[in-house]
Amino acid sequence: MGKVFNVTADCKPQFHYMVDISGRLREIACLVDMGEYFTINRARQYGKTTTLRALKQVLEDRYLVVSLDFQKIGDTKFRNENTFSIAFSRLFLRALCKNECSAGSQMEECVQAFSDAAVKCSGSLELLEMFEYLSDICGASEKPVVLMIDEVDSAANNQVFLDFLAQLRAYYIDRDVTPAFWSVILAGVYDVKNLKRKIRTDEEHKVNSPWNIAADFNVEMSFSASDISGMLAEYEADYHTGMDVREISEILYEYTSGYPFLVSRLCQIVDERIAGSDGFPKKSLAWTREGILGAVKLILAEKNTLFETLANKLAEYPELKEMLYAILFSGDKISFNHDNPVIDLAAMLGFVKSEQGTMMIANRLFETRLYNLFLSEEEVNSRIFAAGEMDKNQFVRNGILDMDLVLRKFMVYWQDLYSREDEKFIEDNGRKFFLLYLKPIINGAGNYYIESRTRDRGRTDVIVDYNGNQYIVEIKIWRGNEYNKRGERQLADYMEAYHAQRGYLLSFNFNKKKETGVKELQIDGKTIVEVVV
Repeated sequence: MGKVFNVTADCKPQFHYMVDISGRLREIACLVDMGEYFTINRARQYGKTTTLRALKQVLEDRYLVVSLDFQKIGDTKFRNENTFSIAFSRLFLRALCKNECSAGSQMEECVQAFSDAAVKCSGSLELLEMFEYLSDICGASEKPVVLMIDEVDSAANNQVFLDFLAQLRAYYIDRDVTPAFWSVILAGVYDVKNLKRKIRTDEEHKVNSPWNIAADFNVEMSFSASDISGMLAEYEADYHTGMDVREISEILYEYTSGYPFLVSRLCQIVDERIAGSDGFPKKSLAWTREGILGAVKLILAEKNTLFETLANKLAEYPELKEMLYAILFSGDKISFNHDNPVIDLAAMLGFVKSEQGTMMIANRLFETRLYNLFLSEEEVNSRIFAAGEMDKNQFVRNGILDMDLVLRKFMVYWQDLYSREDEKFIEDNGRKFFLLYLKPIINGAGNYYIESRTRDRGRTDVIVDYNGNQYIVEIKIWRGNEYNKRGERQLADYMEAYHAQRGYLLSFNFNKKKETGVKELQIDGKTIVEVVV
């Protein structure tokens, strides 16, 4: 059986198509060589487990690497110090047994003594005693001992866990006088400095010294377009699809910004679901821009753990939801500042990123999923959505979307439903109502996304993909004739970048003497359909 794209558990190079991570492994190994204590904290499904397992293989010739997974301990073992210490010790010993000890050596004696205490004990093993055994093992090992713990934040909301971190920190700091782990690597969504976010507000007294030790971890773990190209080149060598590896890699990056799960999932969908489907009977047809857009449509509609996490966190943190809503629909420009706890939380969860000091949604797929979520919450009571649902069958002819007609009909409904609303209402809701009208029209055959680089309170560019065709719609607030002419010029330049000959400009005008209607403009040989409401 050949290799496949993988999105569950860790990736194994002998079984899965994967990005070459040797460069980042070397960076992380340098931190270990320096004896650092650090956390690989990244959002869910960001390749942390794959990285740890590959790192273990890189380090094993120079270090005794003990790799643990806290998910194997279970929440119930964190009830008190004894149950946790015994559970941790047994997990540690099982991992250590995979490394051979010389018969009769001091190391074997230390391991046996620890085993007698942890496995054969009557149920009484305190943290302090456990760390003394761990220290003995570190002292007896012929190689420096490296401790790696995956999913370290899986049961962090309790005092026992914090006490464990405090002891680990104390032994690490004193490793020059007391044998201890040479390097400590903790992997999870939360790092040691922000694990306290998992502590409930009524338990803030638990926040203590473990937070001020971890070294910064700045190794880039997202995939670049070049990284993706390397993975696709391996696939292409196996299947000879004739794909343009560079172009497909760049398209994948455009939609994912290199989020590992999203890259692999899109590739998996193209390989397993798009190829062989209607319109894409061969792999050579699937690995095209049209095939990728088909995969985008499918991933945006599916239920997966990553998107579930996104929705669950919005429900758990209303202030996070409010902030993301303001960015998407109001075009708010929010400075990226880790001192703001809501921004820091959003960044830690992988939902946002910093771009030239401004907070942006992390990738195009997250952004569209959020738009769809927020819009779905308003669909039931939205008159403009109902209008789009009622009209949707009249806009497509021979598989081609008539965007001219979409905008003309939207103009009519807007004037009937909302033309008497005040400026603040229009400014806050104009672009949202257009998307509500558009959504049922393209649903099932197309997608849209917002060009984040051009989005602000006055302007938004919506890119609509429908059956392989792209439509650029600039939505803006009317700020006078000069501002409007600049908008027309900007749209023409943007159309040039997208190789589009026809574009659309939707202007919301507050002037009482405004001239509403539709007109066509010619700028540098390009046609702009301008609709003023």
